[in-house]
Order: sequence, then C-alpha cells, then structure tokens
Amino acid sequence: MTMPSLCNASVLFLFCFLAVSLSVSARPATFLEDFRITWSDSHIRQIDGGRAIQLVLDQSSGCGFASKSKYLFGRVSMKIKLIPGDSAGTVTAFYMNSDTDAVRDELDFEFLGNRTGQPYTVQTNIYAHGKGDREQRVNLWFDPAADFHTYVIMWNHHHIVFYVDEVPIRVYKNNEARNIPYPKMQPMGVYSTLWEADDWATRGGLEKIDWSKAPFLAYYKDFDIEGCPVPGPANCATNAGNWWEGAGYQALNAMEARRYRWVRMNHMIYDYCTDKSRYPVTPPECMAGI
Repeated sequence: MTMPSLCNASVLFLFCFLAVSLSVSARPATFLEDFRITWSDSHIRQIDGGRAIQLVLDQSSGCGFASKSKYLFGRVSMKIKLIPGDSAGTVTAFYMNSDTDAVRDELDFEFLGNRTGQPYTVQTNIYAHGKGDREQRVNLWFDPAADFHTYVIMWNHHHIVFYVDEVPIRVYKNNEARNIPYPKMQPMGVYSTLWEADDWATRGGLEKIDWSKAPFLAYYKDFDIEGCPVPGPANCATNAGNWWEGAGYQALNAMEARRYRWVRMNHMIYDYCTDKSRYPVTPPECMAGI
C-alpha cells in the first residue's frame, strides 16, 4: 500500500469511528437525557445514575414523566417492572400522545392492577383523528412484577404494533384507502404515569385500592426512542429508508403472526370489536386483519 492510500485508509477509518461513536452517544443513556418529569417530582426517583427510575404512588400523589421531544413514526421501547402484590385500583401507563385537544392521536399501554394471585391485565387503546374507544385487554402470561419485561410501540406508515417481550399483542393496520383513520400527521410525545383509578381499573371498579399496601412502586429502565423528532429534519418522516419503514417491518412475519394468534386465542379477555352492546355494527378496522 502506498503512503497516500494508507493515509486515506486511516482517515476513512477515523471518520467511520467518529460517525459510529457519535451515533451511539446520541442514544439516551440516562432518564434525563430524553425525558422530563411532568407530575410530582418527589415521587420519581432516579436509580443507578439515572439509568433506571422508580415511580411511586401513595395517598398524597401519583406521578408522571414525558419525552422532551415529539416524534413522527418510529419505535419506542421501555423495560418495566410493575407493582408487586396487591395492586388493585392502580394503573401504570406507557403511551404516546399528540397532546392536542380537538383531534387527538394516542397509542396506549395501560397496566391494570390486580388482587394478589390474579393475573395482570394490559389494556391497549388507539386514538386516530380524535376517535378512540378501541380498547382491547389481554391477561399477561407471566408475572410482570417479578422482573423487568420489554414493552414496545412500533409505528410506521403501514401499521401500529404493540409488543410484549417481542410478542405482538395488538396490530392496527393503515387502511386509509378504506376511509379508516390512521395517525400519521401529528407527532406524538412519549409519556408514562402511575396513578389511582379504582373507579374502573380492576374488575370494572369492584376492587378498590388498599392504601395500607402503599407505597406502590413501579420501575423503568432501558429507555429507547428511535424515530423522527419534531422539530427535526423536514424529510425524516417521509424517508422510506428509515429502518422502521423497511420491508421486514411492514407486516408481521410468520413467527410473529403465530404468536399474535396465540395471544388472542389464549389470553385476550376483551375486544371492542366483538362487543355488540357497544358496537352493533362491527367497526370497519376490525375486519382489516393483520
């Protein structure tokens, strides 16, 4: 190798090294890099130098936090360890929200507390162009308070998928061609709250919160947001080269489809699509498939 080519190779290596280093360092390493406390900062405690947090609910207050930026499409992931023992009447929520009053878009994970020994229920809901009331409920097939588990919202131009430990539990397809609303115009922030909701959360409000068990504690770590920040590059959200828009993310693969069917057959306990008392005519998105 000649001296000039060696220098060029060295420069190229250095450039690549710096590019990789910058892209890695841009990823959030601690809670406060990407999030801010929005409600009751005395009830959110940083752990391990901010790489994890503890949320506290007691009789004086719940708490909440939000991302510093909004995003238009992408993937949001968190590892959460939910409230152990008797958590009836509590709700731990992880969601995306456009924070707009009139025409709201929102993608919800809501973990509904339980009496000791009963399964934890996760409720998902989707608001598109201001219309919500699309609740589905799944009983988790493991104890989500015994250890951390990964919860993911994937949102691209093709579909929205809610994952629990890489298992898809909810799919909402983009069927705008059939005049079914799909959130794609408004950026959404990432939010989480821990709060009391014993008027509806556990068995429709029959089970009330037992404050003698307080404080109720939930833990979060491994905060990961990959998406198009708004404000940000103008063409980011329409860039087909974004990894979350790739061919492998436009529909469930065969393994994911099998897992999805398994969840729905064995663990789904409520689906608005089949609730004839609320919807005598099946909502059109319910017939869209996956």
